[in-house]
Amino acid sequence: MADSPKHSEDFLSQATALVVERAADEQFGVSELAEAMNMSRSNLLRKIQAATGLSASLFIRKIRLEIGIDLLKEGNLTVSEVSYQVGFGSASYFIKCFREQYGFPPGEVGKQRIETSSEEPKHVVQPKEEQNSKIWIFGILAVLAVVAVASFFWPKSISELSEEEKSIAVLPFKNESADSTNLYFINGLMESTLNNLQKIKNLRVISRSSVEKYRNSNKSISEMAEELDVSYFVSGSGQKVGDQVLLNIQLIDAQTERQIWAEQYNRRLADIFSIQNEIATKISDAIQVIVTPTELEQIEKRPTENLLAYDYYLQALEPYHSRTDEGLLKGIALFEKAIEQDPEFSLAYAHVAISYYLLEMFRSEKLFTEKINAYADKALLLDSKSAESLTAKAFYYIQSEEFGLARPYLEKALEYNANSALAIQMLADFYFRLAPNTEKYLEYALLGVKLQVTNGDSTAQSYSLLQLANALMTAGFVEQAREFIDRSLVYDSTNYYAPHLRSYILFAKEKDNQKMLQRLIKEWKKDSSRLDILQDIGKFYYLEKKYDSAFMYYHQFVEAREKNGLAIYELENSKIGWVYEKTGNVQEAMKFFKEFETFAESDQSIYRNIALATQSALEENWGKTLAYLQDFSREQHFQYWFLYLEDEPLFEPIRSRPEFRNIMEKIKTNFWNQHEKIKARLDQEGLL
Repeated sequence: MADSPKHSEDFLSQATALVVERAADEQFGVSELAEAMNMSRSNLLRKIQAATGLSASLFIRKIRLEIGIDLLKEGNLTVSEVSYQVGFGSASYFIKCFREQYGFPPGEVGKQRIETSSEEPKHVVQPKEEQNSKIWIFGILAVLAVVAVASFFWPKSISELSEEEKSIAVLPFKNESADSTNLYFINGLMESTLNNLQKIKNLRVISRSSVEKYRNSNKSISEMAEELDVSYFVSGSGQKVGDQVLLNIQLIDAQTERQIWAEQYNRRLADIFSIQNEIATKISDAIQVIVTPTELEQIEKRPTENLLAYDYYLQALEPYHSRTDEGLLKGIALFEKAIEQDPEFSLAYAHVAISYYLLEMFRSEKLFTEKINAYADKALLLDSKSAESLTAKAFYYIQSEEFGLARPYLEKALEYNANSALAIQMLADFYFRLAPNTEKYLEYALLGVKLQVTNGDSTAQSYSLLQLANALMTAGFVEQAREFIDRSLVYDSTNYYAPHLRSYILFAKEKDNQKMLQRLIKEWKKDSSRLDILQDIGKFYYLEKKYDSAFMYYHQFVEAREKNGLAIYELENSKIGWVYEKTGNVQEAMKFFKEFETFAESDQSIYRNIALATQSALEENWGKTLAYLQDFSREQHFQYWFLYLEDEPLFEPIRSRPEFRNIMEKIKTNFWNQHEKIKARLDQEGLL
């Protein structure tokens, strides 16, 4: 018997009130609403569909958006703040849904006249009591200190937010074989499916590390969809039996939980590459995503014709992804076995080169440079359009400190694989550490967060948010950096580096050296092996001109750096040498001054003139010091921390000179002008 109109109204009023009450809880979804209304999930879905014509998830989303537009009209909260107040785990997803609902972005509320139709009013009509209830609920929420645990997404470009973006997550495949040793094979098929889809530029593909947490999860499709903010899921299971591959694949619409496409494969092992290519093609056809001829060519490439070589390659992936020295060495041995079976296996060569680079990335003594180059060249010779081959060659140039030559290879890698987490991560690091550019660094840090979507206590997301917080801080967005470093710690309170960065962000707000020292010493006592914190403590004592204390920490840092053969913090050698000289260690000081001179002369970054100005100050050549500082003042995209140059003790003899003060003002003006340009672009999309 159909529900009467009166019963439908009562049901909708009750459902609406419950959603309004729990609007800020992003975990409150269809299952939670069904439980709150004491009915089954299927019965709730049926009644909402009958009463509104909407799915239950769209019904909930519509109410959240209606509350959101009311909050925006009040004008007291930013778009980002409103998105979390109404239970959206992502500011950009809120923007996307808002635009779909109202036809304009949330940033334009107040400028637009909201049209309604008699058939489907844009706002749910509420009794006066319920309206007052909503006001009371959000009054309480405004008072409570709520930590928003959410991910942050960056559009395809800074200036263009795609309304038609399609996104997909490939869930970990299940091994249906009784033989647990087959797990690596099934994992390899999952990764190959993921890699093929990543080559499609118009498809956002969630990274491997972000979906790994769902391997043994019992969460529903709707729950995972809300956490990952994706349109589609690929799930699979299979086994290898002799020379046969049994594989079940299905594509699911995340919004409706409806199966769009499914296929069962029972093929010979020799057909494995045809299966992988077919899966990617069928999925892209089913979701109607544009695949260019170049992308199709990349998808259809066979990595090898030798099945034993491919088997060794799949075995190598798990230890390779561990990123530990032990795992990388084990992976190299297996990749080498793959190459023995197929000397033309480009992917295996590329992974060996990348593994060797990762093994000694921060070591001063480079033993594998020529090996990296040889394997990268072989990989490129065999496949010049492989993202892995191009990244491997970029790593060789980074290892050789020819940074300008590395960048085109990383950008080309991203061109052939727009979802390559490794290429994006390296480009972020490139623009932070190797060829500093705050705007580019922020762009790739945001893109990295977009691909590292996950939820809960995910370490991967925590570190992505850490990277984003650092990028925001270097570009001068102190408040936003504080927000994201706190989110990073909420995702993973054990994040190794987040408290250190948080100390710097707080310092930027407080400008208090003593409080900074207290925080640094507290963190260092938790782990006395932290060389990054150790040298920072020495640096802040140096800035306070407490040279005996600075020496105590710098000396420990220097000993550990030399013992472990690390090439780190070379820019700090001028400070270390100065402290050693002030504490009577003149001979050792000369060694650090000489090392710094070599570093300054070879530095090709935008900070070269700072290094040369410092070197000139050590020589007390103040004319050259001012000239180099003047040259630096013309640079763009430098980090926020260089606004503190005027506090450098080495520059004290010229600090009162008008030309020095004018240069410092010019540096500040240039930085904040650039900051405003970046801010305007971010504000345009409602991302700040």
